[in-house]
Amino acid sequence: MSRCGFIPPFVLENLAKANVEEARISAWDSNQTTAKRSAREINVYSLVQAAAKNPLRYVYDCQNKGQQRVKLVRKEGDPATGDQDVNLVYDFAGVTRDFYKNTLKRNSIDDNGLDLILNVHYGVKYMNAYWDGDEMTFGDGDGKIFTAFDKSLDVVAHELTHGVTQYTANLVYKGQSGALNEHFSDVIGSAIQQYYDKVTAEKADWLIGNEIMGPTLYGEALRSMKAPGTAYDNDLLGKDPQPDHMKDYYNGSSDNYGVHINSGIPNKAFYLVSMDIGTDKAALIWYEALKKLIPTADFNFAVKKIADSARDLTNKKQVPQGSTQSVRAAFKEVGLPTK
Repeated sequence: MSRCGFIPPFVLENLAKANVEEARISAWDSNQTTAKRSAREINVYSLVQAAAKNPLRYVYDCQNKGQQRVKLVRKEGDPATGDQDVNLVYDFAGVTRDFYKNTLKRNSIDDNGLDLILNVHYGVKYMNAYWDGDEMTFGDGDGKIFTAFDKSLDVVAHELTHGVTQYTANLVYKGQSGALNEHFSDVIGSAIQQYYDKVTAEKADWLIGNEIMGPTLYGEALRSMKAPGTAYDNDLLGKDPQPDHMKDYYNGSSDNYGVHINSGIPNKAFYLVSMDIGTDKAALIWYEALKKLIPTADFNFAVKKIADSARDLTNKKQVPQGSTQSVRAAFKEVGLPTK
């Protein structure tokens, strides 16, 4: 499992070019957690828990060190602390856990009650958050460009959903399968944000990452599911490179061959379906499809499985009639399938 960071590498590269020192130390090293991943993947795929249990939350304060689990500061059932970051990440992990349980009928990340390990105050002005295969880690940001990453439910839900993807399709974090990995995290993150805010698809802003923008870039976002390619355009971050149609598909090698870039194409399709049948119903279709994907799934394969899931759920009367046609029409509008 690759280390899935919330801030795309090309954004950090643009910030580094603008002489933002924190961006250089926030760009992750793919080799940093190799040993941990190797040991972890044996646990994930070879060991079976004796019985499902209720997932517990554990929040650790990294004390601005570059290591995880420095000091346990709050565990399941403990009262709130004097640290807002600790309390928010505890609460948002609970919202995410409850959405999966109540709406998607999933028992935590692994569907078997996996505990949620959350690290806050990682590094010094660290400008990222990531899921590394078994736990979540959040930086504080620099307070100007980015605020603390744990203050956004969208970020928490997005990154924890990378864990769900790991335990289901285990999508390879490269190219189209990697773009789908990012896409499903955006999908569920947006659905959970709307669920929490009690807003409909029509009232939602459909922005990803707008809540972590500091005063320098307030009003910008990292992605727009409604209008990919419009989330930001400024001297610090550069210009949003996301396409909203296959005709503008990014074929380069940057960003692990476009995992954060090309995710804009299926993101737009999800937005269109949500506007038609509601975000909660669309998210259910996408979640059921995620469980049917293979690690190397491409966009065409995913479109077929999403349509299949829409049909299955329509037959079970869990989504409205016409959902399958809505899915096909939405993907056709973004140029999928391509053959």
